[in-house]
Amino acid sequence: MPDTQHYQVVEGSIYDGDTLRVERGDQELKIRLCGIDAPEKDQAGGVEARDHLRSLVAQGDGSIGVVPIEKDRYGRTVADLFVMLQDDTEIHLNSQMVLDGMAYHYEKYSGSCPQPDVLVRAEQIAKEASTGLWQNPNAKKPWDYRKRS
Repeated sequence: MPDTQHYQVVEGSIYDGDTLRVERGDQELKIRLCGIDAPEKDQAGGVEARDHLRSLVAQGDGSIGVVPIEKDRYGRTVADLFVMLQDDTEIHLNSQMVLDGMAYHYEKYSGSCPQPDVLVRAEQIAKEASTGLWQNPNAKKPWDYRKRS
């Protein structure tokens, strides 16, 4: 597994609940969180998912730990992301978004993630607690929504 690389989140770059941009020096990367899929912005829960990711990132100092895994077909870096907190603990953004019911475990694309089992467990917990997206049993999964759009 590659080492964690540290970047700064590009201001205003959190467009939705599973994509953002980071920079370090003159290098900028568009990041897709590995193994999760958040609702599209124009879909129910999409704006909430984006705002939730923003709030998680805001708990840190603007620095973000990136563990790059691969490039997707759009040229984005698929990665595990971590925000360091004041007390030296960290938030694993991928699993936290799922745990908080703001994104789904994207099983189709989680095989290359370092810990897909963490995403599975996070989704079980969110589902059992009817957290976030799980409050609406008829909510469309983002991948189904995109197919119809």
